[in-house]
Amino acid sequence: MKAIIVEEPGGAEQLQLKDRNQPEVKNGELLVKVKAAGVNRTDIINRQAKSGYLDHPILGIEVSGIVVEAGPGTNVKTGTRVMGLVNGGGYAEYAVMPAERAMVVPDNLSFEEAAAIPEVFLTAYQTLYWLGALREKETVLIHAGGSGVGTAAIQLAKQLSSAKVITTAGSSEKLEYCHSLGADIGINYKTQEFDQEVLNATGNQGVELILDFVGASYYRKNMASIKVDGRWILIGLLGGSQLEKVNLMELMAKRVQWKGTLLTPRSDQYKAELTKDFSEKALQLFADGKLRPVIDRVFPLEEVQQAHLHMESNKNIGKILLKVD
Repeated sequence: MKAIIVEEPGGAEQLQLKDRNQPEVKNGELLVKVKAAGVNRTDIINRQAKSGYLDHPILGIEVSGIVVEAGPGTNVKTGTRVMGLVNGGGYAEYAVMPAERAMVVPDNLSFEEAAAIPEVFLTAYQTLYWLGALREKETVLIHAGGSGVGTAAIQLAKQLSSAKVITTAGSSEKLEYCHSLGADIGINYKTQEFDQEVLNATGNQGVELILDFVGASYYRKNMASIKVDGRWILIGLLGGSQLEKVNLMELMAKRVQWKGTLLTPRSDQYKAELTKDFSEKALQLFADGKLRPVIDRVFPLEEVQQAHLHMESNKNIGKILLKVD
């Protein structure tokens, strides 16, 4: 089969299309003929060899496709259209998916739309509800609103909690799109001080929940933006990981709950339980048209280098996908 491997740790030029053996199916697994695969920042990190998230020669952590073989201990029929997280190997013509993570693709969605769901919607759901405990009609600040996870989080917060959504992005185009997804207030972080805008929008009270993709460079403004007893979930470090001269009394005085998370390194059991909960609470909303996957661009598998460079440019609104044909 054709697959994308990393020749050596480094830039996008290290991504190469090669012939590899088709993976073997084990107990509790499905062999999926891949139709589309999502491109994620985790893939870039692994390409650069900056972490040990995956022990797999082929990149890719989410796919959509058709089940062509079901291993022992599974009850999914061959021919079923599925989407879900995989433990690497997604950038290929065939991939192995744990059956407990397989979500049946709603009939109204294409394979490309389906591949745009698993990583970002599961991450957003985990962050908003499992970690952030978002309640009905609370106010949430979602940074990077135009990103894959950001566009998913905006929709989930509105549809599942009727939350007031404040989001940040770096262009008017991205902010307009966030509004179309349900965001109530959009802030251009390049031209506005987001902490002051948040306080203006909340009567100087701040928000109950922050989804933070940025990290160090946003620390002080996030601290100013969060309400007493607020929850602050760190899920990205686009603005750096090192903080200097942090006054921990600020956290204590506001009684802030500050949590950090990563989804990809989580256990198989955790991902299976998260998939099950998300499917029960939200999957029908895609069939009903109340949630929608947001796709920026679809690249052919052989143009994977361009896909990675496009993600690194930070110009995308929603998901970047690879079409596998």
